[in-house]
Amino acid sequence: MRKTLTIIICLACLAAIALADLLMGDVRVNLFHPDALGRTLLLDFRLPRVVTAILAGAGLALSGLQMQSIFRNPLADPHIMGVSAGAGFGAALVSMAIPATGVMAFSSHVGTAFAAMLGAALSSLVIILISRRFSDSSTMLVFGVLLGYIFSAASSVISYFASARDLKVFYSWSAGSFSANSWVAVSVLAAALLVAMALAFTNIHALDALLFGDDYARLGGLNVRRSRMISIISCCVFTGAATALCGPLGFVGIISPHIARVLTGSSVHRNIVLPVMLVGAVICLAADVISLLWSIPLPVGSTMSLIGIPVVIYILMKNRNA
Repeated sequence: MRKTLTIIICLACLAAIALADLLMGDVRVNLFHPDALGRTLLLDFRLPRVVTAILAGAGLALSGLQMQSIFRNPLADPHIMGVSAGAGFGAALVSMAIPATGVMAFSSHVGTAFAAMLGAALSSLVIILISRRFSDSSTMLVFGVLLGYIFSAASSVISYFASARDLKVFYSWSAGSFSANSWVAVSVLAAALLVAMALAFTNIHALDALLFGDDYARLGGLNVRRSRMISIISCCVFTGAATALCGPLGFVGIISPHIARVLTGSSVHRNIVLPVMLVGAVICLAADVISLLWSIPLPVGSTMSLIGIPVVIYILMKNRNA
């Protein structure tokens, strides 16, 4: 009952915020009887922005849920664990270093997303190797943060040698935005989400077992290494695409699973996967609306931080008092 009610509430919030987002902008548009200019603004700019925010929020929330389960860490998500930074390094490499050397023209949405996925896979591989030596969740979290700093530093080195034009594009991208994507980019993001969802749903019972630890999962006959790898690949596929197309977006992967668990009263993945994705979509869409309230739009990444940081502080205080 609570799951159904949560889904209904999230869908209602999503519809209301999406409607508000479509109305945001300097030019007022009649949604029901738009003129030629209004149709162009809606179909080519505002609707892709709204759909991008929904897809990004849903996929990043799903990735955060899986990472919290496989690492048994309430603060794990692609951003904190360095996966987003690895994806950003891959995107920076092909968008600035490769075109500058003339080795390969690789600036399409698909190419950038693929490179970001490889960067996310590289950082995830490092995390997996570290997790074999350290089982403590706090230690893993520290390693994830340090890994993120390493990839961020590598991206900064690449940007140091980039041209002024590429550098401007890179820093605009790093601030985070849902506004610069076409329907081609939306289709890439949607395809990545479908792949991530397919992998997550095939692994959904394994995620429940992994919450109780590797030893418990093995006693139940689970191939822990295979199950963890499936979840990592799911996270890499979507985090790479989302980071390449929207920039590094933090906190939505951390807070969405916690909000969904509170709303549904359940930690069983079968019951919370859809609510988690809807909560993530609502958060990203709300952040986009808030960022557009100002005369000069704020970076979505910064707006997301303002929403997410109080929730993360609450999670830390709750775990300390538990």
